[in-house]
Amino acid sequence: MLEDRILFIDGEAIVIDKPAGLPVDPPKRGGPSIASRLDELRCGFKRLPSIMHRLDQDTSGCLLLARNAGARAALQRTFEARAVQKYYLAVIGREIAGDSGEIDIPLGKQSSAEAGWRMVADPRGQSAVTRWRRLAVKGDATLVEFRPVTGRTHQIRVHARLGFGCGIVGDRVYGTPGGAMLLHASRLVVPRENKPAIDVTAPLPDYFGEWGDAA
Repeated sequence: MLEDRILFIDGEAIVIDKPAGLPVDPPKRGGPSIASRLDELRCGFKRLPSIMHRLDQDTSGCLLLARNAGARAALQRTFEARAVQKYYLAVIGREIAGDSGEIDIPLGKQSSAEAGWRMVADPRGQSAVTRWRRLAVKGDATLVEFRPVTGRTHQIRVHARLGFGCGIVGDRVYGTPGGAMLLHASRLVVPRENKPAIDVTAPLPDYFGEWGDAA
């Protein structure tokens, strides 16, 4: 039950720990999604909560929902002002030498009949900026904390590939295929107008294995 995955709740908002493998929006081929299971998150309210942002299907972690129309409008203004802070943890399939940095590469959508669509570097595309910090190195892989400044589709996954020359472990499109994708929305900080900020952390999933000790 999604109700069992609630990390934060009050009269305005809910934050859940979204499981990897469950899409946020209904997939075209059908099947379950967060959107189709919102009834599990009523928590006593008559109206269904509203999803405020998106995570990729194979990304786990913090997902914010508004519980009423007024809260949705206020939270939307916060997102539009880029005041929401999102933190992600990911394992990159190579050793990274630097301690921290910023990846500033505009992104655009590229489609083909053979390969479908993906996001690529595009000087004429949308601005995309991601800050990163190295947390730990184990063998030929590195645990990295990402903080996206913008919110483009697949931004962290593409920037990991373009910025480090090697993508996220388990990312079948932009990284190193094989096993679960090691990308987790670990923390969400949401300022609010008349209440304390929401500041929530989602525990690293078990399939990250030994990286849990370094997070």
